[in-house]
Amino acid sequence: MIKNLSFDKPVYVLAPLAGYTDLPFRSVVKKFGADLTVSEMLSSNALAYGSQKTLSMIEKSPNEDPYSVQIAGAEVDVIRRAVEILNEQEGIDIIDLNCGCPVPKVVGQGSGSSLLLNLPLMGNIIRTIKDTSNKSLTSVKIRLGFEKKNHIDIAKMVEDSGADFLAVHGRTRAGKFKAAVDYDAIREIKESVKIPVIANGDIDSYEKAKWVLEHTGADGVMIGRGAIGAPWIFHQLRSGSKNIDKNLKHAIIMEHFDKMVEFYGSYGVPMFRKHTHTYSKGYSGASVLRDSVNRIADIQEYRAVIDNFFSNSEIV
Repeated sequence: MIKNLSFDKPVYVLAPLAGYTDLPFRSVVKKFGADLTVSEMLSSNALAYGSQKTLSMIEKSPNEDPYSVQIAGAEVDVIRRAVEILNEQEGIDIIDLNCGCPVPKVVGQGSGSSLLLNLPLMGNIIRTIKDTSNKSLTSVKIRLGFEKKNHIDIAKMVEDSGADFLAVHGRTRAGKFKAAVDYDAIREIKESVKIPVIANGDIDSYEKAKWVLEHTGADGVMIGRGAIGAPWIFHQLRSGSKNIDKNLKHAIIMEHFDKMVEFYGSYGVPMFRKHTHTYSKGYSGASVLRDSVNRIADIQEYRAVIDNFFSNSEIV
């Protein structure tokens, strides 16, 4: 097991979310309680063919330790080349294979949840990563099946192919993000394999996370959309406290803004608008704030407005 990641107690993981879990956001959730952060999903084709944009997405914050990089792909030789390129990058502890993404453009290339339709190929890819990688661990993110559930077969293939742990999104690909999450199926996976299992899907509160851990027997939870606008969920889980102090929320929001500006420069201001909208939900005067920040481009002015708002507005 790698330093700073032990499955002796529940592990709290930030799920990769395109457009949201960039370096600034990951650094904030890591500082305030997440055990493990994962890069946004990277195309193995783009890595193999030397895309500088894709390579730049690997960059991590100094506090991201351990750090996982997630790749997607469907061709063994391309995956092998992508892993060889990742081998040259310092600071990566885990390579994660995405076998769960339901997005049509990913599935259409045979990647993501498409691999659930071809378990021998999926197993071959996992073994290729395991055999090629110089990183400490290999993990896999799965769904319960493509059109219908065959979650036990999938999980056993993941285990038999040498993965060190797996994360399970409790829907089929057909269920996308709308169908009810089947936590019973996650529990069945946990009971059928010996490697650690991380539960994922609709975990949007401290109470829900605790319930999922108890119900599934999983070794941890992976939280994605539930952390957008509420990254303090990791602090709640780490501290074991349902309640979160308003001042701590304020501090986390300001830290996130400062990290965005530090990383993106002035472009961090327009990028932070979507976060301001989600952070302000439930506060009095939120609609006025959202309207005003849409017209602010200056870093100091923007910072002063949100600092004042989250200092003085009440949660309703």
